[in-house]
Amino acid sequence: MTTHLVPDLLDRAAGVLVVQACGDALGVPYEFATPPRADEAAIMRGGGLGPYAPGEWSDDTQMAVCVARVAARGRGLTTEGPLDDVAAAFEAWLTGGASDVGTQTAAVLRNAAHLPGRPAARLRAASQALHASTGRTAGNGALMRTGVVGVVALDDRTETARAARAVAELTHTDPLAGESCVLWSEAVRVAVTHERLDVRAGLDLLPSDRRAPWEAWIADAEEEHPTADLRSNGFTVTAFQAAWHAIASTHVPDGGAHRARDGSAASSGTVGEGAPHTVRALQAAVRIGGDTDTVAAIAGALLGARYGTTDLPAEWLDLVHGWPGLDTKGLGDLAHATARRGTSIS
Repeated sequence: MTTHLVPDLLDRAAGVLVVQACGDALGVPYEFATPPRADEAAIMRGGGLGPYAPGEWSDDTQMAVCVARVAARGRGLTTEGPLDDVAAAFEAWLTGGASDVGTQTAAVLRNAAHLPGRPAARLRAASQALHASTGRTAGNGALMRTGVVGVVALDDRTETARAARAVAELTHTDPLAGESCVLWSEAVRVAVTHERLDVRAGLDLLPSDRRAPWEAWIADAEEEHPTADLRSNGFTVTAFQAAWHAIASTHVPDGGAHRARDGSAASSGTVGEGAPHTVRALQAAVRIGGDTDTVAAIAGALLGARYGTTDLPAEWLDLVHGWPGLDTKGLGDLAHATARRGTSIS
């Protein structure tokens, strides 16, 4: 499977990073600010907490790139060698390119710098110490970067789950963070390989006593008016719910969700009913408010896994860029190499 991937599947793999980056850049100007109105489209105008240039992605995609550059070498993400490389990449990013870092992630990386040992062990120790002292390490920072993990082992759901949890635990000890990453990464894998949007696909990969709470949270997110406060999405569960609500509430079950490219949402200030599901869902994610770039990045990874890049407005593809000097083609190349387990993409 990993050496003979068909073009459509490869486009969906590329979409995981590319559409994540588009959602990230779309949400940047509205992060913890006033979100667009229901009749107004989000615009990639830059600014935000960076501040960022128009179309520039933030820490969500920056950290996903750190993971992808290791995953693209084809050694997986479940053994200590690659995890050391991811951890070292996070540390190098903090001091050599990070433009905006979540509070919890920053604390873990800074504390880990003063500990002895190999990078992954140091980060896990710092994360565990933070959890022991605060009891609060279920922020959305692990979930925001997990999409590309779903492309690491397209033919192995167990390896996908192990990788998702291992990468999450580098900075987020709370089991809720790991569980959210297992579910989202498996949903990405299923979307790429089976062209299906299904965040329940990985429920059986969780401990048996954890499945019912997640089923309830997913079901709530699918309601027209969820009981959860979706705007309080710094918490990994609520970020998951917000991203899924944006996708589920804009999906057209009869197949009309996958439509011809419509660039109007990029520049006109409106989103037409004929816009592709990807565009409508990303706009919905930003309109939720709160940590808008993160929620739209999380949603974008799954939308890209399902639909690929062909439905994206050309203006977005031309404009989106970010650390460490990549554009959407560079992101796509990383995703292709990851899907092929490090083999040539030519």
